[in-house]
Order: sequence, then C-alpha cells, then structure tokens
Amino acid sequence: CVQQAVISSLITAWLSFAAIRGNSLNSLEFIKGLICTKSWWDTVDVIVSHMAGTVVYNHTATANIMDDWIDHPNMWIRRRTAILHQLNFKEKTDARRLFSYCKKRMQENEFFLRKAIGWALMQYSYLDPKGVIQFVNEYDDNLSPLSKMEALKARKREGKI
Repeated sequence: CVQQAVISSLITAWLSFAAIRGNSLNSLEFIKGLICTKSWWDTVDVIVSHMAGTVVYNHTATANIMDDWIDHPNMWIRRRTAILHQLNFKEKTDARRLFSYCKKRMQENEFFLRKAIGWALMQYSYLDPKGVIQFVNEYDDNLSPLSKMEALKARKREGKI
C-alpha cells in the first residue's frame, strides 16, 4: 500500500515535471519542492537521478544552482541533489565540481551524506579511477570510512586496488 502510494506520487510528479521541463529554472524549483516534501532516500534518489540530473545535463547553465544547493539547510538537497545530480553524466561529469562538493561535505556526520559522497565517487571511478584514488588518499583523514569504502568499492571488486 505504501509502496504503491509512493510509486503513484512519483508518476504524478514525473508527469508534472515533464510538463514544465522546457523551463529549467522552474523545473529545478519544482524538483526542490518535491525533495523537501516527505523526503526519504528511495524517493529522492529517483527524483535526483531522473529529474534534477536531466535538467542540469540538458541545461548546463543550471549547474551553478547546484553550487548554492550544496550549502542548502535541507540535508536531502545537499546530499542527493548537489552531490548526486551528476551520477549518470559519465564522461560529461564536472570532476572539479564533484570533488569540490565532496570536500565541502566530507566532515558531516550524516550517514546519507557520507553514503552519497562514496556513491558519487564510485560512479566517477569508472571514468577516472586514478583521480578518485588520489582524492581518497589525499583526504584519507577527513573522509569517513563509509565514504572511502563506497568510493573504492568498484576498484576493489575489479581487483584494481
């Protein structure tokens, strides 16, 4: 019952998003509202990867909005949107922005932020394993064990480290 309600809400949100996606600023404000309403990792993940990421990918000028959102008081905006919005960008990932956001939030104790940092770095490690390993080594004392474990998971699984 609860899962069906969540799925129904996400479908409704997606249809509403599709109707306004031509205007990237309105789209991001709409997405921000969704994230701040009844937030939890499973729903926010879908919103971020399929909505916010799509807007920033297709309207690169909106990436600067993420620079504001990394300091947003709402943890879900900081975690999911700012840190994870590039998760599916592959070779178009802005590494400078990714590493900057991870540095900015690596001291936080919030589990979901630590997990997001590791997840984002792990995804990027498929493209630039040396860059991720260097980042983890450079900030070894500042990154949480969870962030480091997640960041290096793919490299360890492939026997690369």
